Amino acid sequence: MLSKVKTCVLCGLNGYEIDVETDLSGGLPNFTIVGLPDISIRESKERVRSAIKNSGFKFPVSRITVNLAPANLKKEGSQIDLPIAIGILTASKIIKNKIDEKTCIIGELSLDGKITAIDGALPMTISMLKNNFERIIIPMDNKEECGVIEKIEIIPVENLNDLVDYLNDKLLIDSYHITYDSITNIDSFTEDFSDIKGQPAMKRAVEIAAAGAHNLLLLGSPGSGKTMIARRIPTILPDLTLEESMEVTKIYSISGLLNKKGLIKKRPFRSPHHTSSRVAMAGGGSKPSPGEVSLAHYGVLFLDEIPEFPKNVLEVLRQPMEDGNISISRANGSFTFPAKFMMVASMNPCPCGYLGDPTHECSCNQGQIDKYLSKISGPLLNRVDIQLEVFPVKYDDLKDTRLEESSESIKNRIIRTRNIQQKRYKSIGIMTNSELSGKHILKYCIVNKESELLLKNAFEVLGLSARAYNKILKVSRTIADLECSDSIETKHIAEAIQYRSLDRKYWN
Repeated sequence: MLSKVKTCVLCGLNGYEIDVETDLSGGLPNFTIVGLPDISIRESKERVRSAIKNSGFKFPVSRITVNLAPANLKKEGSQIDLPIAIGILTASKIIKNKIDEKTCIIGELSLDGKITAIDGALPMTISMLKNNFERIIIPMDNKEECGVIEKIEIIPVENLNDLVDYLNDKLLIDSYHITYDSITNIDSFTEDFSDIKGQPAMKRAVEIAAAGAHNLLLLGSPGSGKTMIARRIPTILPDLTLEESMEVTKIYSISGLLNKKGLIKKRPFRSPHHTSSRVAMAGGGSKPSPGEVSLAHYGVLFLDEIPEFPKNVLEVLRQPMEDGNISISRANGSFTFPAKFMMVASMNPCPCGYLGDPTHECSCNQGQIDKYLSKISGPLLNRVDIQLEVFPVKYDDLKDTRLEESSESIKNRIIRTRNIQQKRYKSIGIMTNSELSGKHILKYCIVNKESELLLKNAFEVLGLSARAYNKILKVSRTIADLECSDSIETKHIAEAIQYRSLDRKYWN
């Protein structure tokens, strides 16, 4: 008896339709899986056998051959357990109804027949919808992440017995669907911008960076509040839109980091340690998985004490900072993961940390300072939109009892500014000023003659690159948007130029 069940496997973030063909034939009892299965699929034979027996069904005593077609595509993942079990039960006529060609089945089996959650359920469901499937059967614990997808029936099942009864029309299982607005898994923040005393220049720079999703570098002596303010950036960022949430959740789903929370609505904040490797930062491995740059997609990648990171790790950031994605090539294929993040970095001006500090004397010689600063290459620094020197907090600011502006107030301004940008760029498919390309800058960042003269002088005096020139224009556009100004004025250009001063002071 031959049966066929549809399932899905992932290659990167893309899901591919797989036919699980099961044949029961005469001969000595044997259980064989062919079609380029990986170790986890080959091990599924024992899980499937035990799950079928412990669910009260008779496991067929015959020669069982399971073919995973197409045979030239490598299959990975434990989600094929369930379709294999259903294929065997259908071939042995325990499941009497023919399974619809438009139904996909995914799920891992426990030995007692329970269907357990799998990684990557969301990208699989989205891929099957694109392949014109009408229904997908998933583990109960994956329903929260998949339930928001429309135009495909989501059938969550808890164990093998329930699924067999459902396929035999003995049990009715309602399809599961929720709206994005009904998801309330946003964690409340315990930190707030009102905790930060003084530092108006740093707060202003962070607000501009968050409003336009610009990369930011904070340079200053220890204890000046760089890390403190960076960790509060998520409190002023707008929530993810549905489309952004789906993209971020897909990445976390295949990485196994969802923990049954469903769709992610809060923007990611990733802060890798400076001992992280290139693979941890960029992604990869024998089975390529997303790295920190992808896990920070649509959120913040915070690099504390950036010179402490190995130089080859930092150079990995150059492509995703420019392109918004990262490509990983391995012997078994090439994979592209999204990596559109806002990089925030902090560093000291020298190894001892007190170069330029008004209250401490620097103990470093020029050679030590040059070696320390050279850890950040010119091309990487050139990709940072806003570079700001931070000075220690004054005593009077610390003792000031006046309330500082809250994160909620700043967030409202940023949401208003982001809405202006989204409306302006709706026709070209970008969301923020930081994404503007060269031709779009010419259209949306028009300056007057006075501003043009100021830009020319800054370009020649500071020795700026063409990329730095474009960065200034994009930051100026964000500053103007914060003030709800349709045009870029000279004062906006002047402020944006101030945020490029480190190019000349430390690296030229």
